[in-house]
Amino acid sequence: MEVLHGYGISSTLYLQLHYSDAQPWFSLASKAADLRTTFLVLFPICFHLHMAAGVKLLWVAVVGDWINLVLKWILFGERPYWWIQETLYYSNSTVPIIQQYPSTCETGPGSPSGHAMGAAGVYYVLITSLLPLLLKGDGHSVKKWCIHGCLWTLFWALQVSVCLSRIFIGAHFPHQVVAGVITGIAVAKVFNQASWIYTTTLRGYVHASVFLLSFALGLSTLLDIASIDPHWSLVKAQKWCIRADWVHLDTTPFAGLLRNTGVLFGLGLGLHLPILIKTGTYRLKDSAIYRLSCALVTLLLLSLLDSFRPPAHTHTLFYLLVFCKSATVPLTTVGLVPCCAKLALNIYQRQTFSKILK
Repeated sequence: MEVLHGYGISSTLYLQLHYSDAQPWFSLASKAADLRTTFLVLFPICFHLHMAAGVKLLWVAVVGDWINLVLKWILFGERPYWWIQETLYYSNSTVPIIQQYPSTCETGPGSPSGHAMGAAGVYYVLITSLLPLLLKGDGHSVKKWCIHGCLWTLFWALQVSVCLSRIFIGAHFPHQVVAGVITGIAVAKVFNQASWIYTTTLRGYVHASVFLLSFALGLSTLLDIASIDPHWSLVKAQKWCIRADWVHLDTTPFAGLLRNTGVLFGLGLGLHLPILIKTGTYRLKDSAIYRLSCALVTLLLLSLLDSFRPPAHTHTLFYLLVFCKSATVPLTTVGLVPCCAKLALNIYQRQTFSKILK
């Protein structure tokens, strides 16, 4: 592994030396692959325009990130920015210096890459959901080939950009991002065949959330029993990151775990709370303008929600607020916005009808 890590450091140095001007593009690619972008931007748009695709998108993002967490705790992957400070690989030569950036100092273990895995799974769902809509009723083979080619080229261009961005900032080794892409696509393929996610009850969502949380906490307990500190990577991040304010508590494995279980729980509430089902459920006759309006309002509300940062001075309070904030995202998207929109539309229609009668 030391030799593989050494080649990975060489890749980071090459990118930083020859493509330093591409840092803004790499930062944008990493941001597009962040699950925060999925939860706050992609999911609301996808859900309001195509409900089934939105539900599948969230399941893939949540379960994929949970699998990523479990794999990271099992594989104990290093990250370039701390490995290079501790390795004996360069004992007979000068230790290379790699630059760090604000998004370099991720606090979880490095393998597989969460950004690469999340981007692969999420955008695979988007592409496979979009293709049937674009090709519906079109028997022209050339046009089908062009649409397929354009969308999959875009998909792989994004994956390559995300992988290069993670290597460029020194957050991952090349083999970690490749493993992330492969695993992310595998998760998406599984959920493409999982029709049960559309019929899961509120109890099912609660059970799924509890299982994901319990399994991960159980694994953490086993690591403790084996005298392995589950927070070992956080200690390394705090030690070797060049700026303390670049180490964020919301990048820790436990924050990610509570974020994912909160999102899944909130999705269940939004889909199955009786009052929200009665007033807010989409119908086939709902116009595209109405759905787009709901999407825009949701994006505005979620941007305001995202501006709230849970205080990090008390870890218990921080993790609790992370769970609640995450649950609010799908609850707002799936339940509150459509519910309020339907109520406002009904009031407007009644007032208009009353004026006509008068």
